Amino acid sequence: MAPQYAQSLRFRLPPLLFFLQTGFIVVFIFYVDIEQNVQTKQHAFNNYYSEFQDVHVMVILGFGFLATFLVRYSFSGAGFTLLVAAMAVQWAVILNGVESMYHRGKIWINMRSLVVAEMCTASSLIAIGAVLGKTNPVHLLLIALLEISGFVLNGWLLQTFLKVQFLNTIMLLHIFGAFFGLMLSWVLYRQGSEQQHEKEKIDRKTGLFSVMGTLFLWMFWPSFNSVLVEVDHLDRGRSLRAVYSTYLALAVSAVTAAGFSVLTSPQGKLNLFHIQRCTLAGGVAIGVAMSAVHLPWVAMAIGFAAALISTLGSRYIKVRINKFLNCPWAFTISYYCFFLFQPLMLFAFECHDTCGVLSVHGLPGILGWMVQLFLQIADSDDLTTAVRFAVFHICTLLITLSLSMSLGLITGDFQQYCTYVIGVTGGLEL
Repeated sequence: MAPQYAQSLRFRLPPLLFFLQTGFIVVFIFYVDIEQNVQTKQHAFNNYYSEFQDVHVMVILGFGFLATFLVRYSFSGAGFTLLVAAMAVQWAVILNGVESMYHRGKIWINMRSLVVAEMCTASSLIAIGAVLGKTNPVHLLLIALLEISGFVLNGWLLQTFLKVQFLNTIMLLHIFGAFFGLMLSWVLYRQGSEQQHEKEKIDRKTGLFSVMGTLFLWMFWPSFNSVLVEVDHLDRGRSLRAVYSTYLALAVSAVTAAGFSVLTSPQGKLNLFHIQRCTLAGGVAIGVAMSAVHLPWVAMAIGFAAALISTLGSRYIKVRINKFLNCPWAFTISYYCFFLFQPLMLFAFECHDTCGVLSVHGLPGILGWMVQLFLQIADSDDLTTAVRFAVFHICTLLITLSLSMSLGLITGDFQQYCTYVIGVTGGLEL
């Protein structure tokens, strides 16, 4: 079958890029300035710059190479990731500085604000992974800007009304990005996507570059989880404990993913998809549960469970979805499921998750949330404190899931409007 190429973007992408970039420059001219306190700048440089480099490598090289696994989308995946990240960081700096502009009259840039902007960008790249190959750069830019807007709004709501610590809100980026992308994928679903598409093939070259992205992410993930710990905890030991816990969780996750990959393979071989992504599940889970993890064996157990869930999910979920859809009682079961896990009933709908963000980020993120809940309740001194924390913790997840899924649905509808009315099409039509 001959490939269906997208319409020319010459009259769509450049105007959008120039318009957005000009708008950002104007905002930076009038409202953005660099932190002027010399002692503050030196302290931020000493404490954040090395970690900022690590997070920057993860966002650009890690996610960029990870998006190259599709044979007919490898160059586009890497290039579009850089384009989206460059634009998303600027937008995240502006949105995160709105509160500062309200109180201080300016958006002040420092190393910490750049790190936070990079982490918000990572959330948007996770969401884009669910629709990789099905969208063009115009769509990707709009998706990233809307996702970051929702993620920043979610953090403000949690910090303002539930008094959630900033570190805990930013680490929800995995859950927010994954379910935002899943709802977006559900809206953009095309009949026949449940079958393996010839444009989803992986060869040795693209697989090698994708594994390189996994290695970058795996190596620098401890910095990703620990860079903002000192924002809420001035004790340097908390930051070091986050590094140790993340490394142990990643190590156990890599071993567990390899073992279960061979165990679940009909040919008894390693699955490249599991090696590329499921080895990172431990870092995702420990990042969400990090504030409650104090012992090494707990971090290792989290890494084991996260890799198990991620590997089994990526291996069986897509197979079971279609069988589940054919059952007449499928939606009855979905209706009567416990309300907390109702978002997981996305399995009952038609989603084509290109990069498997549900198995790699969504499920391990929810696992980390559950572990944090249980550990905090176990450490509570009295029943009232435990119940209060449980209620607030459950509300945190429900708000995050509701906002991410709602915005994902709105973004998908808006993208369909652009496709059918304005005529902006593109992607591999997966």
